Amino acid sequence: MNIKELTLLSERSRLRLLEVIYRSGAGHTGGDLSSLNVMTALYHRVLRISPATLDDPDRDRFVLSKGHCAEALYVTLESAGILEKSVLDSYGQFGCPLGGHPTNDLPGVEVNTGALGHGLSIGIGMALAAKMDGKSYRTFVLMGDGEQGEGSIYEAAMAGSHYHLDNLLAIIDRNGLQISGSTEDVMALEDIKARWTAFGWDVRDMDGDDMADVVKTIEATDWKGGRPHLIISHTTKGKGVSYMENVAKWHHGVPDEAQYAQAVGEISARIKKLEEEKA
Repeated sequence: MNIKELTLLSERSRLRLLEVIYRSGAGHTGGDLSSLNVMTALYHRVLRISPATLDDPDRDRFVLSKGHCAEALYVTLESAGILEKSVLDSYGQFGCPLGGHPTNDLPGVEVNTGALGHGLSIGIGMALAAKMDGKSYRTFVLMGDGEQGEGSIYEAAMAGSHYHLDNLLAIIDRNGLQISGSTEDVMALEDIKARWTAFGWDVRDMDGDDMADVVKTIEATDWKGGRPHLIISHTTKGKGVSYMENVAKWHHGVPDEAQYAQAVGEISARIKKLEEEKA
């Protein structure tokens, strides 16, 4: 997919995301929205994975370390043809196999996640296994910025550098907010770039709200450089819904009827404009 197609798809997924959260009455809306561009780019342009290759030992691996943003993953898996629409339509209902955090009994989900701080360690293991087994698959891990307060993150960072895991790409969704407020008020993270560089990682910044920059930055990864890779994806919490953007309470929240209608209107207007441009 090209940039315009990915941007349009991300907006359509944004609309679907709000529908799923509104109908189910649950969701981590703000972080879902801020990470959706990255997930869309990964599953529709970057990852070597498809509905037909979910069990292929050479498939790329994706780990959603910030597992509370499961709804964004679910709508992305649906858009990629991996998750059935009927299953996602049942989200929040009795008997639905989809939980508030992803579990690996679902197609396309590699590991159970949601206990923050664990995803990168799992990704390190996957990348190291690929090196030991002579496999060509790459491992991608998406973390939250609030998650960076977990000590296990930095044990994993040391291991990634020690084992020269250049087949690993970690991404931090740097939206600046966590459940209890600003990340810098809760547990200051800056200078993130200097910190990870000191751990021996190849560190780059990108505008996670700009699909063109997302694609350009991820595709510029040097997979043979001898160092693990980290991208700091600068995003907006609640991206794409005006009253949610940069508002901490939307870390976890469900819009009421009027709020939902406003969100649908804003996103639908952008979709219409993108479709007209595409035509």
